[in-house]
Amino acid sequence: MIPKKYRGPFIGSLTVMWFLGAASAYVVGDLVSGVGDQGWRWVLASAAVPAALTVFARAGTPESPRWLAGQGRVAEASAIITKIFGPHATLEIESGRSAGAIGPLWKSGYLGRIAFVTTFWTASVVPLFAVYAFGPRILAGLGLDGRVANMGSAVVTILLLVSCVIALTAINKLGRRTLLIHSFAWSGLTLLLLGLFPGSPVPVILCLFATYAIFTGGAQVLQLVYPNELFPTEIRGSAVGLASSLSRVGGAVGTYMVPIALDRWGIGPTMLGAAAIAVIGLAVSAAWAPETRGKSLADSARI
Repeated sequence: MIPKKYRGPFIGSLTVMWFLGAASAYVVGDLVSGVGDQGWRWVLASAAVPAALTVFARAGTPESPRWLAGQGRVAEASAIITKIFGPHATLEIESGRSAGAIGPLWKSGYLGRIAFVTTFWTASVVPLFAVYAFGPRILAGLGLDGRVANMGSAVVTILLLVSCVIALTAINKLGRRTLLIHSFAWSGLTLLLLGLFPGSPVPVILCLFATYAIFTGGAQVLQLVYPNELFPTEIRGSAVGLASSLSRVGGAVGTYMVPIALDRWGIGPTMLGAAAIAVIGLAVSAAWAPETRGKSLADSARI
């Protein structure tokens, strides 16, 4: 129900909030680590707080007008639009496909877009999850030990949050396609330099990590923006859910591979592997990424 002018920044703000939560979790984990061997229990229990707040926040949230219209409940959809945006607002609805779960996706003609979203999403989260989850260990492998490594990881986390905010300001100016391509290109270059020169001086290492954090923001923000723009209402939920699930498989594999790669091959080859994944994301984006800036959902989802 977001007007197209604000759709990119509004949906992208969800990623900003993710990194805000991630940064907060980093601080909470550091504080609770001093509790003792049972500290992990308190970390898990703390997740109940935002979950409870979300339950209360959802109270009174209106149903999606597009979903209502797709179910033939046009009057309810129009009432919600009028209540939120005023009497002159209208709702454009895509049509021509039957709603459903995973099955209809294979016959929808959107498999190419699902492949694109899944691939670029995976390529953006694998290096990020690796850097975020094993930041102190990676920095230790690059010669930054102890408190310097912990502080460096905290700074990188904050910069990831800042980079997403910067991406939100650029998403309508640069466009989705340009932002994604540049994000993969420059963040991949910094990973490549980290892999080629793991023995660089500490200030250089920190600068490269900071540069990666700043440039990866575009790919991170577009993980939620692009999928919601590329599919019609009838299959949007299923398509986005499938792409998200598949990307998480890649993210999980990448996260588990990082400590193994660090032990077997060292920090240089590990960073080169992350750079290779970024290059895959760059190639797929250059070949398949459409431009959806300024288009209605009906137009951006049309193939």
